[in-house]
Amino acid sequence: MTTEKGYLGVTPPISTAESSEREKEVTATLMEELRRQGTFESVEEARTREMVLGRVAALVKKFVYQVSLQHGLSEAAASAAGGKIFTFGSYRLGVHGPGSDIDTLCVVPKHVSREDFFEVFEDLLRNMEGVAEVSGVPEAYVPIIKTKICGIPLDFLMARLALSSIPDDLSLKDDNLLRNLDERCVRSLNGSRVNDEILRLVPNAEVYRDSLRCIKLWAQRRAIYSNVNGFFGGVAWAILVARICQLYPNATAGAIVSRFFIIMYQWTWPQPVLLKQIEEGPLPVRVWNPKLYPADRAHKMPIITPAYPAMCATHNVTASTQMILTEEFKKGADIVDKIIVGTATWADLFAKHDFFHKYRYYLQIVASTEDPDLQIKWAGTVESRLRQLVMKLEFVDTLMCAHPFIKGFDQISLCLSQEEMNQVAEGQISETIAKRNAANIEGIPDSKTVYSTTFFIGLLIQPKPSGFSGPRKLDISYPTTEFIKLVKMWEKYDEDTMGIYVRYMKSSGLPEYVFDVAERQQKRPLKRPLTSRASGRPSNELSDMPNKRRRFVLCPPA
Repeated sequence: MTTEKGYLGVTPPISTAESSEREKEVTATLMEELRRQGTFESVEEARTREMVLGRVAALVKKFVYQVSLQHGLSEAAASAAGGKIFTFGSYRLGVHGPGSDIDTLCVVPKHVSREDFFEVFEDLLRNMEGVAEVSGVPEAYVPIIKTKICGIPLDFLMARLALSSIPDDLSLKDDNLLRNLDERCVRSLNGSRVNDEILRLVPNAEVYRDSLRCIKLWAQRRAIYSNVNGFFGGVAWAILVARICQLYPNATAGAIVSRFFIIMYQWTWPQPVLLKQIEEGPLPVRVWNPKLYPADRAHKMPIITPAYPAMCATHNVTASTQMILTEEFKKGADIVDKIIVGTATWADLFAKHDFFHKYRYYLQIVASTEDPDLQIKWAGTVESRLRQLVMKLEFVDTLMCAHPFIKGFDQISLCLSQEEMNQVAEGQISETIAKRNAANIEGIPDSKTVYSTTFFIGLLIQPKPSGFSGPRKLDISYPTTEFIKLVKMWEKYDEDTMGIYVRYMKSSGLPEYVFDVAERQQKRPLKRPLTSRASGRPSNELSDMPNKRRRFVLCPPA
């Protein structure tokens, strides 16, 4: 599809030429490598997804029906109230792979509230056959319920329209549907609307999907695929690849990927990435506008969604994550250049990240509870606030970069004493605890299970100035204490059941579970760090104290 201008996008294409024979060859090898890497799901999993979505569609109608009756609607009116699901994200774009989640929007009528969604619908999900876990995060920027049904991960959003009923043939294209909605509903609706608009704005959907599948795999392997942690999420990567497709409308996937890295590395941020001109509208909803809104002006790498109202998909990017993204774009460009000339392979592009080998110093953040369902919510809350810790660390003298890892590590530890529980909550899981199973604690009265999720931030320190002698101070007390205060402000926080612990460590102290088998080089035995508390609930203080051999003196929270 082309516009009246004769092209798609905000500027004319850079080139309308077809790809060279060599670019067609590397495209063929790219598709072979993507298949070898297992990025395409099986026919059986595809059928399971369709089955799960059918059950979810029926559950949403049941949810709306129950809430309608609770609000005093008649049986007939409750049955007619409807409810409909729309998929978006990688599934809707056609680039999902094995184990990918399905982003699912639940559209409900005006008498169904967000509270109903997180109480009634979440409860219905828990009682649904085949459901393994359910976790609602109502206070998230886009309120969400995460779950797994028959092994398929799903992320549920909710949008309440100003309609008394939701017909089965509802389309979300009409901008007027956004009337009288709060910002959270508008954000939720935009996921599906944005995906539809992206597909409308690319010149060749097949080339787009193949190119995006490659970039997604690369970003995941390089550990830069995460909106919540300050990198780019799925919609941002989708828009970037779509923009390159617009600039080279007749290119093959291999050529698109090559130009993607060159252009993104050289992009003059904060110039925004746009698929079309930003549209103003008559509705009282906020549209991204850095001239009008100071918060929009502060966005470091703005990638703007194409559906009205235009929003920034990358508002979480920090100075540190921008530095890391730019570095990865440069590395990708260098590798693809070698692939084109035949001195490297696509497998080289998809090499695993080196996060746990890259830095000498790390922060370890541990969230812990004694309940598996509570742990999912608590860990999600802590993770959603890690970006605030990163931004505060960026103001620390001598700290050049605070690099958050994109996922947490979940551990289930069977403990025989309060002391062992404290150790686990402080990130100190001994080999004895790690190897213990349920049979080992059977019949022991004081035994308990501790669920913990551990996050890591790599710390890049400024090189020591020439001629400088003696230790340098690395004072992270303010960022860490402020972060702990922030997570404890969660309205459901309970000091008696939830632990939050921040610990500073050298790379030699990283736990074995962050490495693949045989990945880690042999290390010296790690001494257990001193702790300021011998018993009681998990400490929230940094307990790693410096020794004389360290280059930096750590100032832990007071």
